[in-house]
Amino acid sequence: MTEQELKILGQQLSNPEGETGREVAKMMNETNISMTKESIKALHLVDNDKVLELGHGNAGHLSYLLDFAETIQYTGLEISETMKSEAESINSKYLSQAEFHLYDGNKIPFENETFDKVMTVNTIYFWENPVEFFNEIYRVLEKSGSFVLTFAKKDFMKTLPFTSDFKLYNYEDVEELVAQTKFKRMIRSDKEEWITSKNGTFVKREYKVLTIKK
Repeated sequence: MTEQELKILGQQLSNPEGETGREVAKMMNETNISMTKESIKALHLVDNDKVLELGHGNAGHLSYLLDFAETIQYTGLEISETMKSEAESINSKYLSQAEFHLYDGNKIPFENETFDKVMTVNTIYFWENPVEFFNEIYRVLEKSGSFVLTFAKKDFMKTLPFTSDFKLYNYEDVEELVAQTKFKRMIRSDKEEWITSKNGTFVKREYKVLTIKK
């Protein structure tokens, strides 16, 4: 891929738009599905949980999530109109249990202590103000709730040719950020898998699944 094509890919990964965005989102869902499933498992969902996902992409994993317990209520937030529309289309039969909204990527448009569980996969690279955003998540999370944050290690992400505009993290970087927030506890799980990269190469991805509590 040319430098310009890689730059466009990086932009689409951040905020998918149009037909290209839909194609990238399909690829993202396929490439990230193991990370997403590990994140859902880490939520330890129970009946009647209210779940918020930040940056859900096309939400091709929603049926998997809803199967974990009875009467889960799922809310998805996206900065991308294309992804909101695509998620609603793909998941039309689940809209009695799921709703999708747009937001600005900074302020979560819900009342305090609205959700039992919050999750996000591979979005931290695009957060504009990480400490403030952690505290927004804290605000909308119930007192006994859990926030699951999943991301690929900086050392791995740096090997990819389209991440030059991403903010990359290792565990220690995130630990330092969380220490500046209202959150009190964090459980770390180290994972790895072999995947086909978005530019077509076969690589080992190391990633973290963090469960963060009040």
